[in-house]
Amino acid sequence: WQILLAVLGFALVLSLLSLTVPGEVTPGTAVCQAQVPVAGGVFAEGFVGAPRYLNPLLSDGNPVDREIAALLFDGLTRYDASGQLVPDLGSWVVAEDGRTVRFTLFAGKQWHDGEPVTAVDAVYTYSLMQDEAFPGSPDLKALWQSVTINQIDAMTVEFVLAEPYAPFLAATTRGLLPAHLFQGVTAVSLPNHPFNDAPVGTGPLRVDATVSWRENGRLRLLPSTAVWPQGVQLDAIDYHFYPDEATMLADFAAGTLQAINHLPDAALPEMAALPQARLFTARDERYTTLLFNLTDSAQGGVNTVEMRRSLALGLNRDVLVDRVLQGQGIVFEGPYLPSSWAYRPDLLTAYGAGDRETAVSQLEIQGWVLLAGGGPRQKEGAPLQLRLAALEQQQPVAAEIARQWAEIGVGVDLLLLPDGVSLRSVLAERAFDVALFDVTPGGDPDLYDFWSQEAVVRGQNYAGWNNRRASESLESARQLWSVAERQPFYDTFLRFFDNDLPAFSLYQHV
Repeated sequence: WQILLAVLGFALVLSLLSLTVPGEVTPGTAVCQAQVPVAGGVFAEGFVGAPRYLNPLLSDGNPVDREIAALLFDGLTRYDASGQLVPDLGSWVVAEDGRTVRFTLFAGKQWHDGEPVTAVDAVYTYSLMQDEAFPGSPDLKALWQSVTINQIDAMTVEFVLAEPYAPFLAATTRGLLPAHLFQGVTAVSLPNHPFNDAPVGTGPLRVDATVSWRENGRLRLLPSTAVWPQGVQLDAIDYHFYPDEATMLADFAAGTLQAINHLPDAALPEMAALPQARLFTARDERYTTLLFNLTDSAQGGVNTVEMRRSLALGLNRDVLVDRVLQGQGIVFEGPYLPSSWAYRPDLLTAYGAGDRETAVSQLEIQGWVLLAGGGPRQKEGAPLQLRLAALEQQQPVAAEIARQWAEIGVGVDLLLLPDGVSLRSVLAERAFDVALFDVTPGGDPDLYDFWSQEAVVRGQNYAGWNNRRASESLESARQLWSVAERQPFYDTFLRFFDNDLPAFSLYQHV
């Protein structure tokens, strides 16, 4: 059967490859009857878009690059299923000064070309991001330029930070580059290097360099014999790249593809109805939230917590997910995804599917009343009319929010922006009352750049939430290294966040 996917490809690929080739059965041994997939074959999966740089240092701006790079490369660390950081290519210790982190690489790790992984690779990779001409993410460059990198011996590398900073470890999940293939190559040359077409990593899959994805729109990945020396069921995985969703969906319906990497919400009913299709979903580490404007520029009393709570209670997020997303979303509370170790729903108000009656009652207590002629509620002659900013592609979600709020007497003017730059400009100018905002959090629960007092001016605290004790909790938590030490500070932060409600999470993407 074909498999219709709205899943994270990384998890799917690993599950497919983990079906190892069965060994021989000794004559006379009693065995259970079981269905075993026939070994061999090529699994074909479709993507909208194409790779630009199959390089872990340059993959941030392109979802296709990010997903494929995750299969080809490993970092010094990785996140496990519980959201905890664990060793990958090496283990680490933190010195008593809280500023020095020393990694010892594991012996026996190899690149896809058979060369050993050493500290030279780590030093080279991270030094590239310190280069003033580094063409990747400016945030990466800023982080690594504040770090001193020392190679201690062939298998040991040391990082010295300017001050204790626990979120630093999250940066070591980024894949390493093989230094022996980059002799004399500086950061400025990375985008045009031939490595981007046929990369060599340490991950579970390796690139078949005999198939040019730039020429035929298809990338073939082969199982890494270093990871699965006993072999796997599949011979290869082919990624087919498409200019648009319609062409990709047509190929899936025709049987050219066994899977598609992401299914548009609007196409879900039609594609799921295909007799050969099976739908699998998995949680995406991304969510959509409602940002409230807490500054004096807000209209309709949004800068009061009473109004923000009324608006939250006036939303039935389950209905929103079902009507707009075809059920492809997961409702949760708070600023942390359930996969984060800082997620504590027991500390948060359970808004659930909302409570329209309570929302209406609270609005009336605040003095917002309905007039006989209809329309939005009014208070002292002013209408309860809010500016809801969102991307044009989020229009269906924004329209459903407006519809639900209209039922409790809240008027909405939709402000639809063409791109993220335009939206961020509106947010930075505080020219909104409520905004739809997509968040892709890092693996570390540090939210200082989003919710601290400093981030109101020099960060992404677009809500303008100015809570000193919450900010201090975030600052203290990022200076400690162990989860046990950090957890109480994040618990404190969550209590203040829940009390002030500067944002209201709508759903996690799947």
